[in-house]
Amino acid sequence: MKRRETDESPRFEDLGLSKHMLKAIRNAGWESPSPIQSAFIPIALEGEDCIGQARTGTGKTGAFVIPILELIDPEIRHPQALVLTPTRELCQQVADQAELLSKHHDMRVACIIGGKSIHQQVETLKRGATIVVGTPGRLIDLMNRHVLDISKLDLVVLDEADRMLDIGFRPDIEKILRRCPEERQTLLLSATLPLPVEKLAQRYMKNPQKVDVSTGDIAPSTIDQYYIAVDQDRKLPLLVKLLAKLKPSQVLVFTRTKRGADQLHAVFARKLSRVACLHSDLEQRKRDRVMKEFRSGELRMLIATDVVGRGIDVSTVSHIINYDIPESCDDYVHRIGRTGRMSSSEAGQAYTFVTRDQGDELTRIEVRVNQVLHAYQVDDFEAVKPRESKRPPAEIRRYGS
Repeated sequence: MKRRETDESPRFEDLGLSKHMLKAIRNAGWESPSPIQSAFIPIALEGEDCIGQARTGTGKTGAFVIPILELIDPEIRHPQALVLTPTRELCQQVADQAELLSKHHDMRVACIIGGKSIHQQVETLKRGATIVVGTPGRLIDLMNRHVLDISKLDLVVLDEADRMLDIGFRPDIEKILRRCPEERQTLLLSATLPLPVEKLAQRYMKNPQKVDVSTGDIAPSTIDQYYIAVDQDRKLPLLVKLLAKLKPSQVLVFTRTKRGADQLHAVFARKLSRVACLHSDLEQRKRDRVMKEFRSGELRMLIATDVVGRGIDVSTVSHIINYDIPESCDDYVHRIGRTGRMSSSEAGQAYTFVTRDQGDELTRIEVRVNQVLHAYQVDDFEAVKPRESKRPPAEIRRYGS
């Protein structure tokens, strides 16, 4: 793979974009391209395969959506571009951004995900979708039904490639790529490039150029990171005390399991009205509603599993709390990337609850982000000394005030 060094961000006007695209970008309120957009877009516009590596929240979606809209022909009413994403939420976000920027391009975008009416998606494809964005499972379903024809694609995008491989999509991805035309342009974007992603690129991309703007600190410098030592049975009262002290404008609380998210939500929902839960067992309609309310600021607190740990663009999140330490170091990076976004002027804050037997996991995280997390203590609270009373903490009311 060839590597291309990146320069300081130029203006969108310097990237070789059409007048229609520049108008759409201005209407979207985008002032200047991010580093990944500045480096990635010109290469993609040349029709070359390209790998883009950048941290979460740095504008990777725009980096490939803009070239797609510039390269495909709006007069042709069959799928010309296919974008593979790991989650339904990310798929919807990509489709929304493509629709936002295509107002002057006369493109039709199909969002192909499970949990929504397959009949509506079939009708959208039959009407002539130019851009198809989807999760691998539903895409293969429609391909097997002979509804989705990808034999004439010009461009394929693998978005959040590392996450797709993490959650076991490699066989589906390869099945889809083998049915795509050999003469195509392939773009791959990822926050990290572990060996499985490198091997996937070597097999299915042609001499790709590589843009890496993730050098330096893995975690954004716009995030203040802390850990809090706590006994397992003191996590809930610690969370309540921490929220009461911080009074975050908008907070994401991560748990490892769906059951844990549900249990935590049940406690807070009894006292707060602007709190919701999000995980993969929820119906898609409810997941869509929760994300819409969270993005709009209607929700102040979202309790979630890693289903929202990647790719969800919510620039108003002020605090991240890892109620459960993540299973992998990369998951930690993506979780905390939900705050301190490039569109936010203030530094975000991330707090990770660490029990006595999780010291090694904390160390691995610190090695991964190349910095030591600061210890944090909540005044007048003994996080490592259990109390006899297990009644729900009354301070929940204080956080909601």
